[in-house]
Amino acid sequence: MDNQKGENSRRRFLQMAVAAAPAAVAMAVAPNAAAKAVTEVPKSRGLRDTEHTRKYFESARF
Repeated sequence: MDNQKGENSRRRFLQMAVAAAPAAVAMAVAPNAAAKAVTEVPKSRGLRDTEHTRKYFESARF
């Protein structure tokens, strides 16, 4: 009985180790990826005046 319990705990440890390795890498990379995503967002200067937007506004008038 004790041997079986030891095997289960060893197996559980290995399963957790396999699952924890990618999670640790993701946690190490995630803050850098989030910071990069925030800095890459261009600041909007409002709606651009293009032919497409003018046609939309003309069609939306009542």
